[in-house]
Amino acid sequence: MLEELPSVFIVGPMGAGKTTIGRLLAKQLGREFVDSDWFIESQTGADIAWIFAKEGEAGFRERETRAIDELTQKPQIVLATGGGAVMSHDNREFLHQRGIVVYLNAPVEVQMARTAKDKSRPLLQQPNPKQILQSLYQVRDPLYRQVAHIILPTGHTYPRHMVNQLLQQLERFITTTQGDNTP
Repeated sequence: MLEELPSVFIVGPMGAGKTTIGRLLAKQLGREFVDSDWFIESQTGADIAWIFAKEGEAGFRERETRAIDELTQKPQIVLATGGGAVMSHDNREFLHQRGIVVYLNAPVEVQMARTAKDKSRPLLQQPNPKQILQSLYQVRDPLYRQVAHIILPTGHTYPRHMVNQLLQQLERFITTTQGDNTP
């Protein structure tokens, strides 16, 4: 049944586990794993922090939309997106229409614990990262929910267990949508 699965796109906030879960899921499914931020870095030859510093968030988001458009057209991949990818209407359309979107919903406390020492996240290099994470969550949570086909809470169990839960949900999703034109 899972061999019929279209591409799986993982969205969620910083520290939700998108890359970790995405890698494990891709391995389970025997598929290519792509992280959109890493893809952008490989295309530009510069890291995300540098792109933010030189082009600002708007410049980065333009690059991100081009990358999301290209990546969501690849067949049967597992894609982990950047936390802000859902801010673009175009990105939400590409993601929702071209595959199954999984929202890894991580509470702000989980995000804080997982990102506390990470200096590579430009939006958290400010005096009050918890306030920034709370503000981002307030704005982005409704967009994650809008684009998602499946919502999976994070921060409560081990990654391998989460992947097993996700595989079950993906199988249920495929079973209930067969016959539809839904991805």
